[in-house]
Amino acid sequence: MRELFCLPRRTLVLATFAMSLLCAPVATLRADITIGQTAGFTGDVAGTVREITDGAMLLFNDVNARGGVNGQKIVLESMDDKFDPKLAGENARKLVEEKNVVALMLSRGTPHSEAVLPVLDKYHLALVAPSTGAMVFHKPTKKYVFNIRAPYAAETDYIVQWFSKVGLNRIAVLYRNDSFGEDGLAGATKGFDKRGISPVVLERFERVNPNFEHAIAAIVKANADAVLVVGSGKPVATFLDGLRKAGSHATLATMSNNASAEFLKLLDHNARGAAITQTLPDPGDKRLLLVKEAQALAQKAGKEMSPAMLEGYVAAKVMAEALRRAGAKVTRDSVVEALAGMKSFDMGGVSISYGPDDHGGLDMVEMSVVGAGGKFTR
Repeated sequence: MRELFCLPRRTLVLATFAMSLLCAPVATLRADITIGQTAGFTGDVAGTVREITDGAMLLFNDVNARGGVNGQKIVLESMDDKFDPKLAGENARKLVEEKNVVALMLSRGTPHSEAVLPVLDKYHLALVAPSTGAMVFHKPTKKYVFNIRAPYAAETDYIVQWFSKVGLNRIAVLYRNDSFGEDGLAGATKGFDKRGISPVVLERFERVNPNFEHAIAAIVKANADAVLVVGSGKPVATFLDGLRKAGSHATLATMSNNASAEFLKLLDHNARGAAITQTLPDPGDKRLLLVKEAQALAQKAGKEMSPAMLEGYVAAKVMAEALRRAGAKVTRDSVVEALAGMKSFDMGGVSISYGPDDHGGLDMVEMSVVGAGGKFTR
């Protein structure tokens, strides 16, 4: 990830460029390919955002070390939107107009990624792997959005049915008061209908400064044995801590947006037994070439592969392949065309395909539970 507005470095780059004009034919000079990202590098999801971005950089750094894409290096320009939807939209515009990016990737959050959509339409710009499973990015198909993960509604449907199958039928549901929360609630409702049960508590909370006192009291009173929380990072951890202090031993389940090592740190001593859905392969499954390669690069960089890092790695793998297919002269339109025509791209035991009416990506949903060693287990 490259820092923005770094004048000394920019001056050095310009000086190097000028010298190269004296030493090499102009025809050999090739510009970098710049990709943009707006995400909450500060705020409630900062830790997970950093993990996802680290995963993407593992792949990009490896590609660049091997000569780049068609002789061009990939540069990821990342901007902090502080998990503020308004700032996310402004960042996207700046990345296009000031940084001349050919595509965006790994935006974080549902309302935040929605704020980017007008920029995509205006500039014919692809957004690869928004880190959200909101249905608005799946149906109807968005021309410029290319998803990696399954919809949130599929995850919450799965969670409710998983709870019921293991004998936990007194289920409480907490959901954030925004489009992300509504998506999760819609999926959970389908799960309840399929099992013929109803939530014993249904509460919503605000994205900014949530107060869980009333919800916790209601969950304890209802003697819930399971709680599904449609939320992100710190608020979910804060809720669970309050629930445990109130004496409830209800099993917590949350979604893949929280599948990160940082989230487990936030849960701290409450982590064991928490259930988190996963929408990508197990980052510990070395039987898959995809995972084996990612783990080797992570180890080389002194990092431990997590589900969030693998999400970033997969996103970067799709982006790099799209850039390769876009040809020697990469443009915004050629990237979109390359992605739309990507059929059965094998990433190493896991394939992804896009088509004119299907930008859905992978449809995997599995459950993981935090074990005694503080690790995700499936």
